[in-house]
Amino acid sequence: MTVTDTLGVQELSIREAYQCMFRFLDSYWERGGKSDDQIAMLLGGMALSSDGITMDPAMMSDWLEAVRAVTGKGPAPL
Repeated sequence: MTVTDTLGVQELSIREAYQCMFRFLDSYWERGGKSDDQIAMLLGGMALSSDGITMDPAMMSDWLEAVRAVTGKGPAPL
């Protein structure tokens, strides 16, 4: 199996990419028997509330900074 940049899907929005990262980490934590407290704390802060805001507001700011670091573009820091 090879992985391409597009995987046959359209580009993701910043929010969709964030949700993919959350799902990836949550699945990793589940497979590990939920035994890693640091990942549990990270997931707790990353979780989105009903209004779409991260439980730890710094998480979205950190995510946007990571997007800027990788892509060279993105919204201004919160």
